[in-house]
Amino acid sequence: MKTLLVIGAGYIGAELVRQARLSGWKVYPVTKSGENGSIKADVTSQDCLKCLKENASKIDVIIHCASSGRGGVEAYQAVFYNGVKNLSEVFEDVPLIFVSSTSVYTQTAGEVVTEESETNPIRETGEILLSAENIVMKKCGVVARLAGIYGPKRSVLLKKLLNQTAMIEEDGKRLINQIHRDDAASALFFLANKLIDKEISGERYNVSDSHPRSQLETYEGLCGILNLPLPPRGERDLNRKRGWTHKAVSNEKLISLGWKPQYPDFLESAESISNTLFL
Repeated sequence: MKTLLVIGAGYIGAELVRQARLSGWKVYPVTKSGENGSIKADVTSQDCLKCLKENASKIDVIIHCASSGRGGVEAYQAVFYNGVKNLSEVFEDVPLIFVSSTSVYTQTAGEVVTEESETNPIRETGEILLSAENIVMKKCGVVARLAGIYGPKRSVLLKKLLNQTAMIEEDGKRLINQIHRDDAASALFFLANKLIDKEISGERYNVSDSHPRSQLETYEGLCGILNLPLPPRGERDLNRKRGWTHKAVSNEKLISLGWKPQYPDFLESAESISNTLFL
């Protein structure tokens, strides 16, 4: 039986735990609060992690998918950089997967970005993610750069549309990259298997669906599905938390490895997602 340590059993982590257990894996879900059947441990504390290591059976792979709790620079430094550093030192011989973000790509001309594309974050939070990634790379682990996450009870675009707070920025050409929660979890589990089997090592992978769409095309599609009027137009939002970007994130590297998304197109699942948002 393979054993997985999941750091952060939140929106993605809980689904990852479910999928791994269905596949017969032994899973240790870890959260700072210890709620919902998880193990209480603070990834920012080496002492906590040492205690966790002493009380857990042999771990085959670790996936760090904890969130910053919508925090800023200090939260990113603590959870992502310090958390990854602590895991790599306490569990020094255990393969590590770190969940990063496609926000490290800051292209603005609509170009296709791959794992080899330039990363030059304009936010300090992006620099922290890259620093955490570098720790994982030196450890010959895997980095999964996730696009914007949506799924049951969660979709920023749909909530804004339904709340009538959505806005099309200027010509609406800005590309939007997303990934369904279940696909994000399946990609992480897929990579965990490959890492344990030593089929991959020291790699970065974009985890995004197969159809980046412009903001205008996305809202046109949603409004057609839900029989709603198009949002008004306005100026581009340059104060976005992760910065204003315009790029198409390629998932070809992950696809070529053998992974396949269950939800390759956001618009195909939008109606079912919209029915869960206000439950």
